[in-house]
This record gives sequence, structure tokens and C-alpha cells, in this order.
Amino acid sequence: MQFRDLQKQYQILKPQMAPAIQQVLTTGNFISGSQVTELEEQLSAYVGTKHCITCGNGTDALTLALMVWNIGPGDAVFVPDFTFFASGETPAYEGAVPIFVDVEEDTFNMSPSSLEEAILQVKGEGKLTPRVIVAVDLFGQPADYPEIRQIAEKYNLFILEDGAQGFGGRIGARRACSFGDISTTSFFPAKPLGCYGDGGAIFTDNDEWAALLRSYRIHGKGADKYDNVRIGMNSRLDTLQAAVLQVKLKAFDEYELTDVNKVAHRYTEGLREVVKAPIVREGFYSSWAQYSILLKDKEERDRLQAYLKEKGIPTMVYYPRPMSMQGAFAGLDCVKVELPVTADLCRRVLALPMHPYLTAEEQEEVIREIKAYVH
Repeated sequence: MQFRDLQKQYQILKPQMAPAIQQVLTTGNFISGSQVTELEEQLSAYVGTKHCITCGNGTDALTLALMVWNIGPGDAVFVPDFTFFASGETPAYEGAVPIFVDVEEDTFNMSPSSLEEAILQVKGEGKLTPRVIVAVDLFGQPADYPEIRQIAEKYNLFILEDGAQGFGGRIGARRACSFGDISTTSFFPAKPLGCYGDGGAIFTDNDEWAALLRSYRIHGKGADKYDNVRIGMNSRLDTLQAAVLQVKLKAFDEYELTDVNKVAHRYTEGLREVVKAPIVREGFYSSWAQYSILLKDKEERDRLQAYLKEKGIPTMVYYPRPMSMQGAFAGLDCVKVELPVTADLCRRVLALPMHPYLTAEEQEEVIREIKAYVH
């Protein structure tokens, strides 16, 4: 059993994938080929934003957004404590201070009340200027943007939506990667929409920011690649990866997103009486980057993980350590509020095999073994 079965996905998509890749190899347009522009148009149409700018990876996407807003020393950027390192790493790399905010146990996403408390603490101290909220769509479900947007407007902050795990999620009819002033995603292979290497994208409706993003991602170029008008970086999506993503986006839209929600429903129906299953809020829709259950404590979590490994069932822990406890942030004044939910989640969370191609028989095996262990 695979935790995320990319091999099975490839075998199913091979009739479309092979000629798409072969076309790139035949034409030799490995950098900035037509597939990149076509993909950007397809992605912006899917998400519902005016602009999509692809780049080298999801971390660069976050960095490029912060560059557009001139985020740097003296700025405070609010980040959930329970997330992947890049969400806090990128503001710190720009010289800003990531301020860690607690999350909600039911959704794993940023707590609006903790966010506002952290903003007030920073403003009260007067040492940093609150600038940006990095709202992460963790495990596939969008963050609580109706509440977060109210807070952002109240304190005049930008929202940077980190949709690396949320692509395909929705609130009502509105799709993830459209909720931020700038939104980003990652095409790392294990993401809901992944390529065969690294890749990322940035979404915005702002024409000026889009122009800056296109410049920054190619060495700060102006009229052409030898006209450099600002300091930028080298962060382009390869044409091969764009071709792969065009095939995968079609499958994602046509059936994968629906199928992965069926998998999530079967898990929840089978497990909610024996463990704490994840909750999707009313009016929200998840793309299920992960299906993460909660056990009573770390000891039960670790024993269950070892038991499932013996049975040939792979699992993962996302995330074993809060962002605020990472050694890289030890010298920064990043903690302004209590973070009890994150600390608790890190001890209890366990992610199960999850992908659109997981069979009902494989799921029944996972459910059966978890029930056998708990009972």
C-alpha cells in the first residue's frame, strides 16, 4: 500500500502523459515553452483570478509575494504555528519576524481569535509593524477567510494565502488560491495537484503586483532578459513540468478531486467512532492533501503508527514539532500568545494513506486495523 500512489496515477494518465512529455522533448523548448503560458491561463481560469504566475517551487512563490510588498526588517508577519517550515521561513529570510499564531483543533487551520490577540500584542509592544497574515490551507481545507479578512481589514494587513496543500478546496463556490491579496501554491509531487519535480504558482487580481512578480521571478527583468531593472531571482517553471501539470489538472478537475472526497468520506464513516476524525466546516470543501486523525496522546499515536507499520500500512506525522519550537527561530521574538492547541496536535496527529486511487479494499484494511488496535 502506498501513502500517496503516484505510480498508479502515472499508469492511468500514461496515454496522455507520454505524448505531452514527448512534445516537449521533440520541440526542445525546455524553458518558457508555450505550455507554461497555457498552464498559467488554465490555472487562473480554474481558480478564478485575473493572473497566475508560475515559478520554481512553492517556497519561492511565498518569497516572491513578500518581495512585491517590500516585507523586511521591522515587519511582523503572522503565521500559524502548526504548518510546514516554509510558511515561517520565507518572512524570516526577508528579514521580517514571523509571529506564531495558534490553530483550531477541528480544522488544523489558523485561529482567528489567536491571530487578533497576537496582532494586538505586537501593536502594544510597538517594536514591529504588523504587515501580513500568512493563512495556510492545511491538509486541503481553506482557512477561515471570512473571519481572517475582517481582521486583516481592521488592522490594515495583507493576506498571503499559502495554498500549497489547499489547491482545489473551496468556500462555497469560491476556490482556494483566490482568497489572499496574493495567493500561492506548490506543485511538489505529493500535493493535491503535483508535478514530477518542483514547481509553484502565484495568483492575484492586482495588475501591478502581477507585473512585478513576472519581473522578480526572472532576475528582475525589464523589457527583455538582458534588461535588469530590479534585483530578482531565478525561479521559472520548466516546460516539462508545465506539460505534466496540464495533463494532471484535467484529471484533477474531472475526477480526482471528487474521488479523493469519496475516500475521505469512507474513512470518516469508518473511523469517527474510534478516533477523532478531521472535520470539514459547513460550506467548506477540502482537497484532502492529508487525512489526519487524532489519538489520545503521543504514546497512543506512536504505538498505533508502529502497529500499522507492522501491518504494511504507511503513515506520516504532520507535524511533530511546532514552528515556534524550531531551532531556526530560537533567536527571534516570535511568540506573543499561548499556543496550546498546536502543542497538543503535534503529540496526537497521524496521517493515513490518502489519494484518489486508494481502493475501497485498501481503505477497509486501514479502518479494520485501526479499530483492531484501538479496541
